[in-house]
Amino acid sequence: MRVLALTNLYPPHFYGGYELTCRDVLERWRARGHQVGVLTSRLPGAVDAPEDRNVWRRLRPYWDWEAASERRGSALASLLAETANRRHLRRAIRRMAPDVVSVWHLGGLSIGLLNTVEGLGLPMGLVVGDDWLCYLPGLVPWQAHARRSRLWRLAGRAAGLPTGPPTLHGSVAAFVSSFTAARTAACWPDLAGRVVPPGIDPVDFPAGGPSASPRRAWTGRLLYVGRVDPAKGAHTAVAAMRHLPADHTLTIIGGGHSQHRADLAAYARDLGLGERVQFDRCPRGELRGRYLAADVVVFPSEWDEPFGLVPLEAMACGRPVVATARGGSAEYLRDGDNCVVFPAGDAQALADAVRRLAADDALRNRVVAAGRTTAARYTVDRYADELESLHEEVLAARPGGPGGSMHRGGG
Repeated sequence: MRVLALTNLYPPHFYGGYELTCRDVLERWRARGHQVGVLTSRLPGAVDAPEDRNVWRRLRPYWDWEAASERRGSALASLLAETANRRHLRRAIRRMAPDVVSVWHLGGLSIGLLNTVEGLGLPMGLVVGDDWLCYLPGLVPWQAHARRSRLWRLAGRAAGLPTGPPTLHGSVAAFVSSFTAARTAACWPDLAGRVVPPGIDPVDFPAGGPSASPRRAWTGRLLYVGRVDPAKGAHTAVAAMRHLPADHTLTIIGGGHSQHRADLAAYARDLGLGERVQFDRCPRGELRGRYLAADVVVFPSEWDEPFGLVPLEAMACGRPVVATARGGSAEYLRDGDNCVVFPAGDAQALADAVRRLAADDALRNRVVAAGRTTAARYTVDRYADELESLHEEVLAARPGGPGGSMHRGGG
């Protein structure tokens, strides 16, 4: 089976969990004998990826990942970028002659790429990790210019660019949560799909493997892992340190919004927290050790998370989790069972939840045990299996499509 994956970012950027999960799934498909190519963008300023003849980093994003803002160029620059991306997509399709296109995330790109796939008659499987299908149609820069100018509408048509969203007829979506499915249905009520929760890599985070005992002495080490972005709530974790004993520390591990990271460091200094708040980054292969060194993992997200993998990674490592359980994460986070929940943005409540875990061995042990059970249900191997089946269904439903199978050894 030949699969062309279309996504905005692909490792080694590690900007978000979906990016790593995408690679995990595609590598498993390759190991099963499928031909997989990836058309993606390159994060400016990131360390170059190792050479991979099956990964083409050609797409030009309109989103500045470090500044977390849209790059607002001229109408001409926007039109040229859209035209170049369409050309790179058509070239990748000619090179691969894919049986199916697997669309993962187009944030920072253009939904018009899907029009190109549709125009070529290729079936699509959509892996929907947030509500990008809803917000992208209104964020295509050149189309914004086209809406204001008949001249630019004509220029877009002359360049072969779409003037409206794709139909997605015949496409099937895999939503990471019921929450995300409902959000997308409000924009695309006729889009076929089902909920397929993602999972963690059991090699890096073996839920049944050895870990530090939850009964060890409490040392007051808090850990935040994830994108450093205002919506993720790391500032709440910093503020909570004011309400915890002076021997408690917080380590924030993650990349993302560089200015927000600097603002957080300044905020910690202003609060007089000094060395109690540390910032760091590390590759995923080292994360397990960082989880094991912590007493509690905080997941203080203030936005409605589409799903959230960090709590599952912590649970697999036998670490208790304190979380806001917003959006899709509420579908597996249960207060007093596999985590302790606190209201988003409430630093005092976060600190109180940490104190509860520190003082109550029975609660801590119960949360850790239930967390291990939860994490064991969400593996990337299961995710790869289910997405494989979904793409196979998309291909089988294609009129006149091949009858081949994507199962192991197929293609």
